[in-house]
Amino acid sequence: MVNGDGAQQVILVQVNPGEAFTIQREDGQFQCITGPAQVPMMSPNGSVPPIYVPPGYVQQIIEENGVRRVLVLPQAEFHPGGHSPLHHPPPPPPHAHLQAFIPHPHHPIMPPPHLYSGMAGSTGDMNAQYISQYHPSLCLYVFPVSSDTHPPHGRTPFVHRDERANKTYERLQKKLKERQGGQAGGGGSLVPSKDSPPLSPQKSRGTPPAGGDLQNGLGYKGVEEQCQASATVTGLGTECPGRERDVEPGGREMLIESLGASLGWVAPVRTVADEEQKEGEEKSEDPSFSYEVSVSYSGKDGKYNTAYSGKELSATIEDLRPATDYHVRFVLRLLQAIFTTLSCEPDTPSPPRKASGTKSSLVLQWKAPCDNGSKIQNYILQWDEGKGTGVFEQCYYGPQKQYRVTKLSPATKYSFRLAAKNDMGVSEFSEPVDMMTSCSVPAPPLRPELIQAGVTWLCLQWNRPVGSPKEDDIGYVLEMEEEGSGYGFQPSYDGDEVSCTVRNLHRSTKYKFRVAAYNAEGKSNPSPMSEFTTAPDRPSCPCKPSIKGKPHPTSFRMTWDPPKDNGGSDVTEYVVELSEGLSGSSWEQVYRGSAMECVCDGLKPGWSYQARVYCLSEGGQSPMSETLQVQMPAVPPGPCQQPRVVGKPKAREIQLRWAPPQVDGGSVVCSYSVEVFAPQAEEGKEVYQGPELDCTVCGLLPGRTYGFRLRAANKAGYGPSSERTEVTTGPGAPEACQPPHIVCKSPSCAVVSWEAPPCNGAAVTEYRLEWGAAEGSMQVCYTGSGMSHELKGLLPATNYFCRVQAGNVAGVGPFSDVVLCQTPCSVPAAVSSVHEEEEGEDEGDGPSPLLYSPSTCLGLRWEAPCDHGAEITSYLIDIGERQPILTGPVTKYIIQNLQPDTSYRIRIQALNSLGAGPFSHTFKLKTKPLPPLPPRLECTAFSHQTLRLKWGEGPAKSTPTDSLQYHLQMEDKNGRFVSLYKGPCHTHKVQRLNESTSYTFRIQAFNEAGEGPFSSVYTFTTPRSPPAPLKAPRVERLDESCEISWEALPPMKGDPVIYCLQCMQGNSEFKQIYKGSATVFQLANLSSSAEYRFRVCAIRQCQDAPEIIGPYSSTITLLPPRIETPASSSSMGPKTAEALRPRRSLTDEQFSFLIIALLAVTSILIAVAIQYFVIE
Repeated sequence: MVNGDGAQQVILVQVNPGEAFTIQREDGQFQCITGPAQVPMMSPNGSVPPIYVPPGYVQQIIEENGVRRVLVLPQAEFHPGGHSPLHHPPPPPPHAHLQAFIPHPHHPIMPPPHLYSGMAGSTGDMNAQYISQYHPSLCLYVFPVSSDTHPPHGRTPFVHRDERANKTYERLQKKLKERQGGQAGGGGSLVPSKDSPPLSPQKSRGTPPAGGDLQNGLGYKGVEEQCQASATVTGLGTECPGRERDVEPGGREMLIESLGASLGWVAPVRTVADEEQKEGEEKSEDPSFSYEVSVSYSGKDGKYNTAYSGKELSATIEDLRPATDYHVRFVLRLLQAIFTTLSCEPDTPSPPRKASGTKSSLVLQWKAPCDNGSKIQNYILQWDEGKGTGVFEQCYYGPQKQYRVTKLSPATKYSFRLAAKNDMGVSEFSEPVDMMTSCSVPAPPLRPELIQAGVTWLCLQWNRPVGSPKEDDIGYVLEMEEEGSGYGFQPSYDGDEVSCTVRNLHRSTKYKFRVAAYNAEGKSNPSPMSEFTTAPDRPSCPCKPSIKGKPHPTSFRMTWDPPKDNGGSDVTEYVVELSEGLSGSSWEQVYRGSAMECVCDGLKPGWSYQARVYCLSEGGQSPMSETLQVQMPAVPPGPCQQPRVVGKPKAREIQLRWAPPQVDGGSVVCSYSVEVFAPQAEEGKEVYQGPELDCTVCGLLPGRTYGFRLRAANKAGYGPSSERTEVTTGPGAPEACQPPHIVCKSPSCAVVSWEAPPCNGAAVTEYRLEWGAAEGSMQVCYTGSGMSHELKGLLPATNYFCRVQAGNVAGVGPFSDVVLCQTPCSVPAAVSSVHEEEEGEDEGDGPSPLLYSPSTCLGLRWEAPCDHGAEITSYLIDIGERQPILTGPVTKYIIQNLQPDTSYRIRIQALNSLGAGPFSHTFKLKTKPLPPLPPRLECTAFSHQTLRLKWGEGPAKSTPTDSLQYHLQMEDKNGRFVSLYKGPCHTHKVQRLNESTSYTFRIQAFNEAGEGPFSSVYTFTTPRSPPAPLKAPRVERLDESCEISWEALPPMKGDPVIYCLQCMQGNSEFKQIYKGSATVFQLANLSSSAEYRFRVCAIRQCQDAPEIIGPYSSTITLLPPRIETPASSSSMGPKTAEALRPRRSLTDEQFSFLIIALLAVTSILIAVAIQYFVIE
């Protein structure tokens, strides 16, 4: 619509629902607007923009009430093959599926897709010379189909296509004029007004519900690929047998019948490619077109089946269903070449089918196969005459598609096969098909029999009627009547089986059954009647049992109530089952009878039992009742066996062990009591009470006989005591020896002798002599029965300590006092190590680096050996074949005039006033070595935070004469190697590491000749960290026991920490007395005359690794209590009291402090001696 009188006018474009309007903007972009909407457009010059009309239509502008409408109307004369008189159609738009036109001032107007259908995105099979000249315009016409006008081949004949198209056009134009005359306002609008009356119900029935896609049975979505056009055909109901015709605005008509439709279309229009074409030029010959019509029965996007393919401009679609939507698709194909193949014999036909039959005849029908270009003239039907031998004879020859075979035998199987014949030959025979003739009505079968009866079902069977052939298909109808229902016999099964299971029945109910047989000829009389009864159901479970009265230690009485539902039959008996424990894994039957209570006896005291009950009836066994749990009372345990001695009795203690009582009284034994009887004593004394199965009785006298008895207790109390066990203690260990005597025969030999101590009841069998250079690190050097021993290989001018110990069959006694001995002086010792010193290292006061080897000289440096009590006066250097070199009392020397890159063997000898000492080991030194190879890296020691690495074969520490140096590197988190150590040492300690972590290392050796290559990568892993050392435990003495406590450590990275407490009594070895997580332990039965030492360590319990034991704490000593009487103290002198006072040994902390103090004093003395003798 155009509204306004100015130079610029507003054009309102009305977009209906379901449609779209596409415009092209000035920037060349396309914009799509979907309806319903009114799009205002500006006309800059006040004129209506050009609108494209299809061939055969013209545009007409009507002005009414100041509003101009543009109508598209058909011309007075329409020729399908002509061209548009207005202008040529433009090329197709990019959005051919949208229903709109694109106005643009600089380009021709695009035609609407529903008016011009040749705007698909592709051109199908057309050649390039026809693409720009021919635009298909598939105008669809639907014609009615009449059954009396169809030719024999099933296709509607379209004669004089041009005349019929003209008539159709005239009818469409007439309808359009009638509709325009009935509309108010400016009548020729393409879109019906909102106030116009709706279509008739009959017309609306033929229109699919989707608005905008279909109007009056015609599709307006345009064409698809290969120039396709689609439409929708809707069949009407059979109650409207007459034709129906509908005309759309624009001059199109749709004619539909209930069972079919005739379609017609217009050939594509050729456009003029060149407006300036000369008249004398010859025009190209019009190409030939073919059309393909496809129909979809399952929607627009469903599968399309080809209904017509040819050059005609019309087609007929038959066998449609009334009131059903159909989608039609048209495909235009450009034919470039036509050829025809030769004809041949028909295809193999399908096997014939049975149309009907009787006892003596069969009516066969078949379908015509593909004739392959030559019409089928006759069909050949063969049969085997019912013999079943596979030999076929001809029974029919003719053009018909059905045949009746007569004079057949009843209930007989016949085989048939079919072939088709045309002018080119005979086709192959189809597959043989078997058919049977009917037989007579079967005889009544015998009465049904019962196979098995259930609670809600009955399984029945019957026999085939007597005299029925095997080939006859017989079915059976089973009828049932329920007793007392009043409905009579009702069918419950219909099939060809001879057995049936009737379900959904009532329990303990009587039913009547009969069966009848039937076939194609009819139904037989029913069989005689049979009566069967369903089985009763099993009863429900009895009520939960209960205890009657109070349970005894070995028995209890239980009772229960009958079940609420007996299942249709009386309960015959009850069964009671009993299970030991609360697991319920095994059950034992203890009662079976009709009573509703029983007594369960023969039980174990203190045990837990479970009881359950079920009942039995004619219907079966009921489910188990709820379980009854019973706890039996406990009694005191029975007598224990005699306690036995573990090992050999000691002099002052005996270790006893026993077994639990055979009868625990129904409760766990929680405690044991041990009584000891002294010699010639009637009353015993309790020495142990606890849950363990062994104990150690201390405080006994050697060689005495003691009696022991045992009793056990549970929560019910103590049981009887066991029989008495007599045990005799063993002899005691000897006393301490006197200090030994030492005589030095030479600087390296000494003789030690000692005296025998008191044996304490058993002869001394051996002596142990300990010898060492330090008092705290003495080791056993002799064991035997002799009273003296000679020691060899001693160092001259050295202090030695020794002590002796005696032992017998009872054990070893305490050590004697420590004796100090000093060996006489001797010649110096051998030089232990020689190092090479670089040039200039002797300058300065600092320590000289090791490993130096010039090209013409070697700088030697060695450590001064032990002088063995006499000062060293000089050194003698041996260089193999050369003259030995004598030096003064120095520890470094430079040998000159040597060959470069040459190896020398060097050894050094020290001399003092007593003579010359032995030569040192031969040391091989080489001048100017080549860049060395990397050594092999090893991990010699490790901890959770450190790794000690070692390489090469040299000493662990650096010496001033080593020429080879090393460069150690470690890989960091970023994959780069960083320097850890650079120097001549063969070991390095890497610290501040994480526990349980892998680290990667490499090493490089270098000297004056250059740097060597790096070694291969070595990977070492740190272990888990041990617990920290604990402080010395705290001991507090009680009456006859003591309480030991220590500090607690927190868990280490999620791993728990436990503790191990060790005790040493007297001079024996440490023994473990406790291991656990507690920090307090109480030790009972202490000896009043023994001395105890305690130490504790922490243990880390790793989840995926063995336990890690930390260092032990320093020991703490618990001295026996002092008991002094005034008389004895006054009678004895001070020396006697001092001798009787027990000696107190040093703790580990005191001993460590003493060693450090001695080392500090020794270092000061050595430093003063060096300052005085060497420097000055």
